Parts: sequence; C-alpha cells; structure tokens
Amino acid sequence: MSQPNLLFLMTDGQRADTVGPGTLCQMPNLNQLATTGAHFDRCYAPNPICSPTRASLMTGLLPHSHGMVDCTHTVEPYRAKLKDGLPFWSQTLQAAGYHTGYFGKWHIERSQRLENFGFDTYEVESYHKLQGLVERDDQMRVRGMVQQKGYRDFLLYGVVDGPVEATLEHQLYSDGIRFLERAAQEPDRAWALFLSSEAPHDPWVVPRTYYERYNPSTIPRPRSFDDDLADRPGIYRRLQRVWHQLEWPQFAQATACYYALCSLLDDQIGRILAALQELGQAENTIVVFTSDHGDYMGAHRLMLKGVPAFEEAYRVPLILNGPGVPAGRRVEEIISLVDLAPTLIELSTGGDFPCHGRSLLPLLQPRVSEWRSEAFAEFHGQRFFYTQRVLWQDNYKYVFNGFDEDELYQLDVDPHEMHNLARDPAHRPVLEEMAGRMWEITRQTGDFNMYQAQYGMFRFAPVGPEWPVS
Repeated sequence: MSQPNLLFLMTDGQRADTVGPGTLCQMPNLNQLATTGAHFDRCYAPNPICSPTRASLMTGLLPHSHGMVDCTHTVEPYRAKLKDGLPFWSQTLQAAGYHTGYFGKWHIERSQRLENFGFDTYEVESYHKLQGLVERDDQMRVRGMVQQKGYRDFLLYGVVDGPVEATLEHQLYSDGIRFLERAAQEPDRAWALFLSSEAPHDPWVVPRTYYERYNPSTIPRPRSFDDDLADRPGIYRRLQRVWHQLEWPQFAQATACYYALCSLLDDQIGRILAALQELGQAENTIVVFTSDHGDYMGAHRLMLKGVPAFEEAYRVPLILNGPGVPAGRRVEEIISLVDLAPTLIELSTGGDFPCHGRSLLPLLQPRVSEWRSEAFAEFHGQRFFYTQRVLWQDNYKYVFNGFDEDELYQLDVDPHEMHNLARDPAHRPVLEEMAGRMWEITRQTGDFNMYQAQYGMFRFAPVGPEWPVS
C-alpha cells in the first residue's frame, strides 16, 4: 500500500501538561506514543472553545475566515455559521481514494451531514450531549456543584459507580475498532479514521475505579492559584469570583476527576492502538493525538476556559507518530493546530493544502531552519461578543483585548503569567512590535473587520494597522 492510513484521536478540553514528562496525570499509552513519535511542546489552539477550533483544525483557517466563531448550538446562525464551500482535508483524502470515517463529537457546523465534508462513514448524534447544566440522576459518591443566586445549579464534577464499558468513551473506541476491522478487509485501500471524544470536557463525571487512581490531597495547587488578577482585565476578576465559593480541596477533587477522565481515555487509546497492531496496520498508519483547547483547572483560581487568555486554556497536546515521523523527536518551536491540515495532506498524499497553516514537516527534519516560532489565535466573544487576539512569538505573548487593557507576558521568566508587562515602559518596544505583527497577520489572512478599524473610536491598540513590521 503506497498511501499511509491515518488515525486521528481528539479529545475535548485536555491540557498540554496532561501528557509528557513530570505530569501527575497517568497517561502511559499516550506517553509511549510520544516516545516513539514526535511530541510538540508548544502547540496552541486558534480559539479557546470547541467549534471555532474544530473548524480551524479541519480547514487550516483562522475562525474569522471560516465563519464558525462561536459554538454551533449557542447562537443564531448569523453569529456563527460555517461558510459554504470551504475545503476540508478529509475531502482531499477522500478524493485521493481513502475510506474515511468519523465517530464522536462533531460540533463543527449545524447540519451534521458529514458526507458533505468528506466522510464515507460516520456517527455523531449518539455521542452528543449537553454539558454543565444537565440535571443528572446518578447516585454520585462525590459531587461538586456551583450555586449562584438566579442561576441554575452547575454540575462541575462527580464520581459514579459502574463499569468503564458503560461510558460513551468506551463505546466510541469500540466503534473505532470495528471500523478498523472492516477496513482491514480491504488491504489495498487506505483509510482515515477520526475519533472525537467529548471527555475530558466538564462536567467531570467519572467511574469510581478511575477516580480512585488519584488522591486529591496530593494534588498541588497551581502556582498562580492565589493570583488576584489585579493588573488584568476586569472581566477576569469577575469570572474568578464565580469560583470563590470553592476552596482548594474542591478544586483538587475536580482536578482528580479531570485526570481520571484523561486516564480513562488513555486506556481506550491503548485499546485501539493494540487493535491496530493485531490487524497488522500499525506500521503503515499515521497516528495523531490532540485536543481542541485546555482548561484552567484552578490556575489563577479559574475553571473551564473562555475569555482569560492564559496558557492553560490555549496550549494543547500534540503527538504525531507513524510513517514519515521520526521517533523520539521533541519539538519546542511554537506551532498551531491550523498547521495540522497541510501537514496531514503532505504526509499522506505528498500534496499541498493551501490555508493559513504551515506544514510541520520541516520541524521533523534533523535540522530545523526557516521556521518562525509563532502562533496566532482569535476569540470572538462567545455570546457576550468580547474581541480578542493572541500572539505568541518566541518567549513573549501578547493579548489584544478589545474590551479592556492589553496583556504582555514573558513566558520564559514568568511561565505562570503572573506579571502583565503591557504597561511597563521598558517593554513598550516589544508591545508595539507584537501589536504590529498582529495587524500584519490580520491583513494577510483577510480579517478586514480588524485591520480596517481605523475610525476614532477604535484607535486604542498600542500601534495601529499601518505600523511597519520589520
């Protein structure tokens, strides 16, 4: 078989630091996959919520360009609607003769008609469930709720009895294994399978046997847990107050449930990797593992994700393994999930996929050259219409906040983002340079809503869109 197969494994809301050296999260199968493949340390999501990032992942485009700027089910179509006729890398593989399959959470557009996006076989509706506000009748041994006047109770985490076989995650990977078994009956045809789990998205409700793998009393507080966010946007502090009723023991229990869900997924990943081996497909299969965004999980005394633009929400795990991927490669350069689309097409077909992303293959060569270590993200507000752009360059991170003061962090000396340097006169040249690069990216990618905003009421960035960039 000349073309390699593709197994794409995606989770929802899994932080980068759940995989790799030093993590408290027990992920032996993924850690082994990283050891025998390439592990990207600084991969960033182009948006901190599900649908925009997922659409970017499939198209290689930033959210303003594909149109899905909020979660599909939350707003009117005028606010977030996938534009017609956009190329998906799955369509490219299908056109190249691949048997394509998708199982699990879709959450990219509203029709859920995946035959229009390059998938021959799919099942998504049985994996769809609402989150957070769902009333559950489970007899929970541990339960964490948030109660606020005038709001429905919010379920954050819980522990239930029952076997792993009863979980959606086990069902998802069982469906994936059955797809592989059918595909193995056509040895002369390459296949591409996408498995998308809803876990470890909140609420973190997990079987007791997995929760018992962790001891909440041994989970350390994040270094930023006591951050008062005094020099950050006011909305950050307002969101922080949502969680003030929780003390660290409740945060630790939530983290234990979160880690437990990650471990449950790792076991399922182990199942499908074993099936791949048993079917004789492992040597010719590219395996990708990533997530659509992260979770604060107590960092800055926050939970979930959203407008605070901290690393815990944006930095995601990325592992590549298989043909064309060197074993034991650890990549430290900054990359984005939009880079996956051209990478997968080049690895699988040798062709190009024009988009906003860059193929990652140069980073898999013995010597890396001509790679600009940067990533760019957009946040369009999620119901409340905040406007935000985020730029990572080498050790600096700039956050343009269209609703409050900007942020600038030097991540090599301040990895927990405790010190906002945006008002520091000594860092003014860096601030202006990064703001100038932001404008350059918005112009290059056609984000005219940003770069044409030169009217008097919009002139509050450090420099304007005409600022030269060296």
